[in-house]
Formats: sequence, C-alpha cells, structure tokens
Amino acid sequence: MESTSDIPRTEDLFDLGQTDHASLFDSLGQAWEVLLRISDYLRDNLRPQQLGQVHAQAVIEGDVFIGAGTVIEAGALVHGPVWIGRNCRVGHGATLRGNVIVGDDCVVGQAAELKNAVLFNGCDVPHFNYVGDSVLGYHVHLGAGVMLSNYRLIRGNVNVRVGDRKIDSGLAKFGALIGDRTEIGCNAVLNPGTIIGRDCVLYPNVTFTGVLPAKRLVKNKTELAVVEKREAAE
Repeated sequence: MESTSDIPRTEDLFDLGQTDHASLFDSLGQAWEVLLRISDYLRDNLRPQQLGQVHAQAVIEGDVFIGAGTVIEAGALVHGPVWIGRNCRVGHGATLRGNVIVGDDCVVGQAAELKNAVLFNGCDVPHFNYVGDSVLGYHVHLGAGVMLSNYRLIRGNVNVRVGDRKIDSGLAKFGALIGDRTEIGCNAVLNPGTIIGRDCVLYPNVTFTGVLPAKRLVKNKTELAVVEKREAAE
C-alpha cells in the first residue's frame, strides 16, 4: 500500500474546538473522508429551526437550521439539509444547496455557492465563490471569485498529488481541504483534491494543485508587459 504519511492529518489542518460538529471528524483515515459523512450526520442530528432573521424574499426549502443572530438576506436560497450557526450572514444571491454545515460568525456572501461542505467558525466566503465537496478551517478567508473545483474534466476519482505521486482519494467529487487561518487571494482556483495547510497565503490568480504544507506563501510571478500605445495609421 502506498504511504500517505506526508498528507496532513485532520488535526494538522483543523482546530476541532472551532466547530460544534467535531464528531464528524472522529476516527477518519484521511481527512477528506469526512465528505462522505456529512449527509448521514445531518440526517441524524439536524432539527429544523429558524432562530435568526430571514428576509421575506429569501427562499428556505427542506430541513434547515438557522442559528440565533444569523441574517439571511433577500434573494438567498437555502435548500436543506443545511445547518447554519450563530451570527452569520448569508448574502443576496447566495446558494446553499444540500449537505452544508456553516459554523458561527461566518459570511457566505453575494452569489457564493456551497454544496456538501463544512465551514468552521469565522470563515469568510464573501463574493462569487464556489465551495463544493470541501472543508474550510477556522478563520479561512476566500477572496472574491475564488473557485474550489471539485470534479475532474477527465472523469474518474479525484487524485491527491504529493510531489510526483498520485493518491486515489476514492471520491468522484472532492474539492479542497483548507487549514485554519489560510487566506486565498481573489480569482484563485484550487484544482480537485487540493490540501492547503494552516496559516498559508495564496496570491490572487494562482491556480494550485496538490498538497501545500503549513505556513507557506504561493506567489504568481506572471509579469505584465506594458508598451506604448501606437495610433492606427489613417
């Protein structure tokens, strides 16, 4: 069997004290296996209730829990099963569609889309983001337009790339695992099966694949060419 010792463990990525759903992560082989548990966990534990403020023009469908102090703005769609914690904001045009767990003090902003995902406390997914089949750790921030791609163009199980090795995740859909306090710059794309360690920064427009250890900075060094504009000949 191929060694996976250089793939971060759950405890290397996430502070389980920063979620009310820590039992989801009990006894995992690999951290991405939690993605297979979300549906059953919500089926067994979710009790629909609306304790926050839901705008009359928001759409709430299916089994949904909304915590105290949370605001669901006009034009949002929340299609259960979905569990949203306390003091969150779900913005105009946001879509949460099935098997989503959002922690306390999170922002799911304008036109962001979440499916089969877990957000720890304090996450910001603020503008035009896609978060599918992914886990975002405590205080992870996605810049505008960040996409967590979860499905291979050439169909088949998603591989986790470690150096020049490919490890089969066993999952047809797997976006990203992003460790606590990591910042992802605007319009970055994380390819399927990406794992980012704690306290990392990825610059805007980066496209990243594979496993990034904790406390790393990823820069996009593409340089712009600036030349004099010439007038067209008459």
